[in-house]
Amino acid sequence: MKFNVASESEVLSAENSDVYFRRSLSFLKSKKFNDDVIAEVTVSSFESPWINFTGLDDVLSLLEGKVTDLYAIPEGTVIPYRDMRGIPVPFISIRGNYRDFGMHETSLLGFICQSSGISTSSSRVKLAAGDKPVFSFGIRRMNPFIAPMIDRAAYIGGADGVSGIKSGKILGLDPVGTMPHAISLLLGDEEAWKAVAAGTKKGPVTVLIDTFEDEKFGSLKAADLIPKLDFVRLDTPASRRGNFANIVREVRWELDLRGHEKVRIMVSGGLKEADILELSGAGADAFGVGTSIASGKTVDFSMDIVDVHNQPKTKRGKLSGAKHVLRCSDCGMVEVLPLERSRETCKCGGHFEDVLVPYIKNGKVIRREKPSVARARTINLLKRFYLKQEF
Repeated sequence: MKFNVASESEVLSAENSDVYFRRSLSFLKSKKFNDDVIAEVTVSSFESPWINFTGLDDVLSLLEGKVTDLYAIPEGTVIPYRDMRGIPVPFISIRGNYRDFGMHETSLLGFICQSSGISTSSSRVKLAAGDKPVFSFGIRRMNPFIAPMIDRAAYIGGADGVSGIKSGKILGLDPVGTMPHAISLLLGDEEAWKAVAAGTKKGPVTVLIDTFEDEKFGSLKAADLIPKLDFVRLDTPASRRGNFANIVREVRWELDLRGHEKVRIMVSGGLKEADILELSGAGADAFGVGTSIASGKTVDFSMDIVDVHNQPKTKRGKLSGAKHVLRCSDCGMVEVLPLERSRETCKCGGHFEDVLVPYIKNGKVIRREKPSVARARTINLLKRFYLKQEF
């Protein structure tokens, strides 16, 4: 029995690409023309004023040996998709023979459109949570074949941990998780909590409270029963939730009143960005976020030829010619300029840096970054330029 997914070899051979790319290139086989081009990847519009760019690592695997040069904005870069004048920011710039890479446009865009949407959602959730940990619990909502991509994008976007076993291996992390309701259903709450506490060798001891129990009384019972308890997790279903923030306040009050100040509260269950802000203020200490990160709105990247045989040329609605993407290291302002022009100093007096950097030269990948490096870039940029903004 086979699953309804494309294999790596089928992706690399463009078997899962839109058919019109293959057909169009087949029409050109007998034609004489120069197809040395520069193509750029940009975004026309998005629901957020900024994007956390990810998915590039897979693009490099796809295009190595198929393009001459590739410049890109590094993964984990949180950046507006238009500059201060409204000029679209090129996230990737490719130079090569179009007939060698054009058929891969479908996969190229698919790699970055979905991943960047997830990482952007993760960044927004992380901004809402501040210094409190966020864990990516969303892979059960998506096709299992892309679970590692989902967790990788969520982690780079700011999530402090991921739940997937394979994801943890790829990221070099110990996967995180608490306990399923099934254990309490099989053993009863108290025996289940004891089993979880005894079996937790790494990471915090976390027990799920609300299979049978009231959140307040269950939390107190668990805290009395397990001396080394770190977290109680509230996963209250919407049909029983009422005012979830008030439930969190009540649990926090009662735990503190009875000497369990060290027991922290983790919340989960359909949480969205606005919920994180409210629940954090009510006393939640950690957040398990699933669908709202994993189903982050896809970023509609598009790829367009902007130069043919060293002559600026593109379609209507796009801007021709290769470009710089300059960003001020002090204020974060972004400016897109033609490649033959440059600017060193921002209006604020800060220094401009070109954030499009080389990743493929002469057909070979010359740069790759660990996800941890990309995540550190995300956290740094969020703190420097976005922490005080409305989001």
